[in-house]
Amino acid sequence: MSELKVGDEVKTRGLKTAKVIKELGRGGQGIVYEVDYSGEKKALKWYYKTKLSHPEEFYNNIKSNIDQGKPTDAFLWMEDITDWVDGTFGYIMPLRPKEFKDFSQYLLAKVKPKNLAVLVDVALNIVSGFEALHKAGYNYQDLNDGNFFVNFDTGDVLICDNDNVMGHGYSSGIAGKARYMAPEVVLGSTPNKQTDRYSLAVVLFLLLVVNHPLEGKATNPPCMTEELERKIYGSNPLFIFDPENGTNSPIPGLHMNAINRWPALPQYIRNAFESEFSQNKLHLVESFTCACNKKHLVGPNETKTCEKCKNEFKVPPKAPRMLESEWLRLLIRLRGEIYQHSCGNELLVNPLGSVECEKCKKNVSILAHLKFNKLNSPLFSEALLYACHTSEGSEDFKTITAEVIPSKTNPNALGLRNLSDVTWYVTGPNGKTIPKTKDEVIKIANGLKIDFGKNLIAEIVGN
Repeated sequence: MSELKVGDEVKTRGLKTAKVIKELGRGGQGIVYEVDYSGEKKALKWYYKTKLSHPEEFYNNIKSNIDQGKPTDAFLWMEDITDWVDGTFGYIMPLRPKEFKDFSQYLLAKVKPKNLAVLVDVALNIVSGFEALHKAGYNYQDLNDGNFFVNFDTGDVLICDNDNVMGHGYSSGIAGKARYMAPEVVLGSTPNKQTDRYSLAVVLFLLLVVNHPLEGKATNPPCMTEELERKIYGSNPLFIFDPENGTNSPIPGLHMNAINRWPALPQYIRNAFESEFSQNKLHLVESFTCACNKKHLVGPNETKTCEKCKNEFKVPPKAPRMLESEWLRLLIRLRGEIYQHSCGNELLVNPLGSVECEKCKKNVSILAHLKFNKLNSPLFSEALLYACHTSEGSEDFKTITAEVIPSKTNPNALGLRNLSDVTWYVTGPNGKTIPKTKDEVIKIANGLKIDFGKNLIAEIVGN
């Protein structure tokens, strides 16, 4: 039974029945149906039996993932698995809420985010989800633009198609789509956390630049073949904004998103992408051919011995790809620099100075910033701080802990309202310290130091 039809019923491991209501969509591995799952509406992914290379292992891995549970609520995780039917099976997962759209619709300009801050929230939620996945002991292995459902009004993300998720050191046998695979996976290496992080960088680049990082004038063939795909994404990848090699730069009139959006990104975001798509990181794994003509893929600092001729190969250590925590830090900084100008334009401000609005040509000056150990956070009316700013070691970018508010009597005077449950201690230039509890306001002034607790101290600096 490669396909199901409306009204068909299948039994599950959880001793429930899934009755097909309608087909929702098809993919490379199978068909997704809406089903009545013992009185609840759910989704059932049903596999083509011809697409399962190791069906028993695949089935057992999904069963294990169900037992361990989802890493976070951001995952449309598997909830139950069916019994075998004619050599194949399926699994039960939640239905996608209607307000969540395919990420691919954004890439095709069919949906737009509410604003730039929401777009950055999408990025934060994607990165956070994969950090949780890796911390739980998994790697994704098949990351691409079809894995995300996005609420473009709120920035919330649901990560789907989690059936290929495996524990570290194991492979599902599904490498993914070449455009999203790490080059070493295109060449035949086994997916892992490092290759996930490459795919993550590709998705973030697509999100912020709306262009693939390897697709420029040197990689625009009239017809894509498997051989060209292997070369472009595997053996000879080149970043479209490589600072040392411009032969694959964007084509005017074709890659206008890249041409327009790249210079609008702050330098620290561009630096991160230049690093992640540098030749050093695009070639983490090297290929060696033995005297016996057998090819070997060898990873950084890995020693491999040919089982046939006993020849030994070793690749020296190389710079690893960026951790999710590093992306979170950069994206949190980016979100904090988004300013809604009175003319209606969104622009990125300099925490230490001023910037001209490209729409109305007026100068926007930031009066002060909050200087943390590793971050300068601009202070302007309606700016927000989150737990990741005010709680030592926190990566919580959703819980608001402070807001900047204007004075009722002086529009040029600002205050910082404590929205957390933690008492802050504010020390002025005179050395006097006063506590500020929830809903109390600190008048923003040069030289004030705020102790947010656990010796996390930041200073207000006037520009």
